[in-house]
Amino acid sequence: AAAAMYSAAAASPPRRDFISVTLSPEEAVGVGGYNNSKAWRRRSCWRKWKQLSRLQRSIILFLFAFLAVCGVVSFTSMGEPWKSLTNKSLDEQRTEPEIPGLKLVNPAVLPAPQKADANAGDYPELSPQKQPKLPHIRRSPSNLQIKPPRRDVRLKTRHATSKIVEELVQADKEEKTEKSVISWRGAVIEPDQSTEPPSSKIKESEKPSSLEAEGQKEPVPINERQMAVIEAFRHAWKGYKDFAWGHDELKPLSKSYSEWFGLGLTLIDALDTMWILGLKEEFEEARIWVANDLVFDKNVDVNLFESTIRILGGLLSTYHLSGDSLFLEKAKDIGNRLMPAFKTPSKIPYSDVNIGRGTAHPPRWTSDSTVAEVTSIQLEFRELSRLTGDEKFQKAVDEVMKHVHTLSGKNDGLVPMFINTNSGQFTHLGVYTLGARADSYYEYLLKQWIQGGKKENELLEDYMRAIEGVKKHLLQRSQPKKLTFVGELAHGHFSAKMDHLVCFLPGTLALGAHNGLTADHMKLAEALIETCYQMYEQVETGLSPEIVHFNLHAQKGHKDVEIKPADRHNLLRPETVESLFYMYRFTGDKKYQDWGWEILQNFNKYTRVPTGGYTSINNVQNPSNPEPRDKMESFFLGETLKYMFLLFSDDIDLINLDKFVFNTEAHPLPIWVPA
Repeated sequence: AAAAMYSAAAASPPRRDFISVTLSPEEAVGVGGYNNSKAWRRRSCWRKWKQLSRLQRSIILFLFAFLAVCGVVSFTSMGEPWKSLTNKSLDEQRTEPEIPGLKLVNPAVLPAPQKADANAGDYPELSPQKQPKLPHIRRSPSNLQIKPPRRDVRLKTRHATSKIVEELVQADKEEKTEKSVISWRGAVIEPDQSTEPPSSKIKESEKPSSLEAEGQKEPVPINERQMAVIEAFRHAWKGYKDFAWGHDELKPLSKSYSEWFGLGLTLIDALDTMWILGLKEEFEEARIWVANDLVFDKNVDVNLFESTIRILGGLLSTYHLSGDSLFLEKAKDIGNRLMPAFKTPSKIPYSDVNIGRGTAHPPRWTSDSTVAEVTSIQLEFRELSRLTGDEKFQKAVDEVMKHVHTLSGKNDGLVPMFINTNSGQFTHLGVYTLGARADSYYEYLLKQWIQGGKKENELLEDYMRAIEGVKKHLLQRSQPKKLTFVGELAHGHFSAKMDHLVCFLPGTLALGAHNGLTADHMKLAEALIETCYQMYEQVETGLSPEIVHFNLHAQKGHKDVEIKPADRHNLLRPETVESLFYMYRFTGDKKYQDWGWEILQNFNKYTRVPTGGYTSINNVQNPSNPEPRDKMESFFLGETLKYMFLLFSDDIDLINLDKFVFNTEAHPLPIWVPA
């Protein structure tokens, strides 16, 4: 080839060169040559190995030895954990531990949406000694009473509010040590958030621990205070059974009943309470009524919000606690009948639905819906989709939240009270409250985020921004005790008015702090629950009125709390007891149980009717004649007594707050986890 190239370069005449190769017969047939046999490949590899230098061979041998040592170390370090996990898994299969007092047929923390087992079977036997469940209320909105304050109040509001927040968190800032903080679009999430109880609180060994393994726990016996709650429930239930069975609400004084929807509201609201309290006989009687007499195919208008939180929420919760598919089937029925409410131009649902005709409409006097009502039905409809596999329920309520997220008209995260079903825009702008018509919007922002596994960041963003708005615009301190309270804002004017409904907020703040949100939320929760307790303590009967006004200036002979004649009624509401439950569960401070015990005793003293039932009262300032109203709201059994029972329990697994989230009517629904 080289000669040929040289010839071409010299432009000499072309000529051909040949190379001859002679193969021995042995090599031609492959003896000692390549024939793809294993023996030949081994000899070939050996030749290549021998051709390597001594350094190269040493490096290769060292690498093989190093990998072998790493393999041995890894095997020994992983062997024991794998062995223990395997043994634990086998043990769990042999004996599945039960939560003391609560038998859950379905897992407490359930996987992401999938169809429920249609053959769940009959409900298991109830344990008469324990069970968990919480209440929460947002209805019967009080009259809005926002009046311009004095000029000096308006000038001082913003400065005073900022000062309150700074003072509340100052001590906490001094105690903080460096730790990793996740900052996300203005929300600060501190890993492993906890609240350390002071020395006056219960001992660490006695304090409920959410990390304690359920299977290793001894059953926690029911204590005397819990027994008192059971007795109160049975007394209330006796009145309902004797005089209002199957109807919406008991009128205990006249020994009759009142109807709202004609769907047995009190009975359905109380189902999971009976399960949690271990009232087997009462639960069985109620179940029979649900199976035989609860019919939704009737020509009646129901309020979307109230029927969702009470009926749909109550049925879903009872299904999860009992495992009885009867309640899921009833939940699917009412859920489907409520869907026409979402057929509006804006997808913001109407307030009322005729569950027999399949039609929906706004109130006769307006085309608006209240913001709290349209944004506080999400937990229930989302869970219904998860159980049935039908995404239409969740899609409808998620569209509402996404729409509200984008709306203008908010004030640092605070929302107006009304929204138009035609335009989808906020109306009555400039009025902001955490009381009636807006309260549970803020509650459900946090609880949806928790329910969905803390993945829906828009919900968390809106919640965090709203709490900052509360701190900036609505917080003030009263005189003379300097109680921190949440007022209202109307067109730039601050009002020192606070609904009892607002007392849901300490519990919600504590729940957020428990789930990793900033520690100053817990500080604010501690200040606000003290205020809510004082709304009882400073009143003659020891029962809170529906609305209070706080004194912003010290006056001789005046308390922090002032009560107007139109606001001095008590409806047996649960919000303060609800927050006491959260505060005790997360801090272990016994004072919260003591405060709840005082409230229960005062309910017994001033609202108990001898022939059965409890009644709302008109005048909390008159111990000699509290003026009974002759009505027992369904939420007294569904929420107030349920939270009382849970408050007095030291059993962390009596509705474990790492596994359940309560709807605004105190019906616990499972927190989702990935499948």
